[in-house]
Amino acid sequence: MIDRSKLIDVWHLITLFMRKITIGVMGPGEGATSLDVEHGYQLGQLIAESGWVLLTGGRNRGVMESANQGAKAANGLTLGILPNGDNQGMSEAVDIAIFTNLGQARNAINVLSSDVIIACGMGAGTASEIALAIKQNKCVILLNQNLESQSFFKSLAPEQVFIVNSPESAIQMVKDCLAKLIDKIT
Repeated sequence: MIDRSKLIDVWHLITLFMRKITIGVMGPGEGATSLDVEHGYQLGQLIAESGWVLLTGGRNRGVMESANQGAKAANGLTLGILPNGDNQGMSEAVDIAIFTNLGQARNAINVLSSDVIIACGMGAGTASEIALAIKQNKCVILLNQNLESQSFFKSLAPEQVFIVNSPESAIQMVKDCLAKLIDKIT
């Protein structure tokens, strides 16, 4: 008899290698700080240079806009999961737009469609995405977070939540998380 859990693990491994890796960068729009925006741009650039797809909330504000611009500067592919049903407020740097008309509920799509989540900065929407990612057993990397956020999210899932201090260390942690994901399903 075939062990169903092993079969599912093999299927996850096959699909992981048959498609491009998608890295979600989550962060505030209007509430983003200048450091959040700077880090967002660098993350987008580094994700594209790594050959991964960048997934954001797709809007032309804050971390979403800067990450998309960074990825485009490095000739990367960008995917925007938008909260509305049209392109109003969409970043011009989004290559593939998914119009959900779900408002903030689209955060679940952001998380489920990403292999790894990087949270750059903090706001209510970002906090919900981190919580959803933890519930889905996703690797979550916290960049530019206050101590309260770090402590809270780390206490919820110490094995899933990682704290970094630079975009470069975030990308290294993404590589580590992807290696763990592959090890887990092989």
